[in-house]
Amino acid sequence: MSGSSGEPNWVVWARRLRAIAQTGLTYGESEYDLERYRQIRQVADEILSEYAAVDHPEIQDFFASDSGYATPQVDVRGAVFRDDQILLVRERLDGLWTLPGGYADVNDAPSEAVEREIQEESGLTTRAIKLAMVYDKRRHDHPPAPRHTYKLFFVCELIGGELATSFETTDVGFFCPDALPGLSTHRVTAAQIQRLYDHLRDLSLPTDFD
Repeated sequence: MSGSSGEPNWVVWARRLRAIAQTGLTYGESEYDLERYRQIRQVADEILSEYAAVDHPEIQDFFASDSGYATPQVDVRGAVFRDDQILLVRERLDGLWTLPGGYADVNDAPSEAVEREIQEESGLTTRAIKLAMVYDKRRHDHPPAPRHTYKLFFVCELIGGELATSFETTDVGFFCPDALPGLSTHRVTAAQIQRLYDHLRDLSLPTDFD
């Protein structure tokens, strides 16, 4: 069964339980309350482990750095165009293609984060010229994920540089919209790429959100 976001309910429930536990462990005061929050976190990890077919210790390792009040992560992606083709990079982790980008770092403005990610992953220097889309990852056609993520898509102007791979990427290239390679749908979908072409052709379009 799926929830209103299109994700399986077990993902939504486990994510919510883990957020409650994480926030409770941050602000709870009595040892009694803290123990209950630890138990809630344990239940959430067991749900994720059971349904995602991942060993429980791996789930705990995945969330090991999470602390404080639970909030969505911010993923930035940059659309760079040349001769009506779009820049894609092949991810080393899964061997599939995506827009260059990743999670924003602390102290980076969103535009700085996406420009840095493009340079690091493709070798190209760019300038973000438009925030085209701000999406709740759950509401779009991505596979289920344990973390809640907001995705920011920028249209970026190509300034210079030479195509080059990095420790995160194994290939880089420009592709026509009707001949896209196999996409890493955890990171980007074909529909999102097509929508970025709409924004490229009409920069006056308002930013899409949700």
